[in-house]
Amino acid sequence: MLVSGAMNAARPDPSVCRRSGPGRAPHGLYSGTKKGNIMTRTILTCTLTVAALVLATSNLAAQEKDKDGFISLFDGKTLKGWKVEDNADSFSVKDGMIVAHGPTAHLFYEGDVAKHNFKNFDFKADVMTKPGSNSGIYFHTKFQKSGWPSIGYEVQVNQTHGDPKKSSGLYGVKDVFKAPAKDNQWYTQEIIVKGKRIITKVNGKTLVDFTEPEGVTGGRKLSSGTFALQAHDPNSVVYFKNIKVKPLD
Repeated sequence: MLVSGAMNAARPDPSVCRRSGPGRAPHGLYSGTKKGNIMTRTILTCTLTVAALVLATSNLAAQEKDKDGFISLFDGKTLKGWKVEDNADSFSVKDGMIVAHGPTAHLFYEGDVAKHNFKNFDFKADVMTKPGSNSGIYFHTKFQKSGWPSIGYEVQVNQTHGDPKKSSGLYGVKDVFKAPAKDNQWYTQEIIVKGKRIITKVNGKTLVDFTEPEGVTGGRKLSSGTFALQAHDPNSVVYFKNIKVKPLD
């Protein structure tokens, strides 16, 4: 793993650091001699390498893969790594879930994993809708302060809302018209993008298998980007948890 390699590279030579141990550093720091200058540089080197080791360890923990190679995008406690501008109160965290409930808003992933720029990936999230609720999961999108995202594709989240387009459909492109899940029950939404191919699944069952044709223009096309969760309207309540991704690049 790249981060692990960085940790090894950053590990200081114990014999070097011992030369700046107790009883020696003060003389080296203040004597003004050549030996003192060397000692000062040694102490600085050790300090920087320890800091690099701490940072690498922190990054490793933040991007730790599970047994299937997925990396979590949500810590289950806070919205750290996620960003929303208008109607920010439409998103909250409760009991390990992201709750989307309120005026229209979109919560974008802006965290460290893949520098929030994904091209080929396998994305999973556990989702639960309350009756009459609508939401969506965007991919290959980018942050915008307000309005419906103008970049990327949306995977619909809807079992019984009045919109005839139901969960796991590629909204307005390859729609699903029969709800594949039930309100008040968790289901796993999966989105796989590889090259020009988009696959969506609910609980492991494929609902959409779409290949983007050549020559597509406008904002709704495959490129690369981040993910976003949608708060659709004040009457919709949707829950998300276990949000994770496996980069396939």
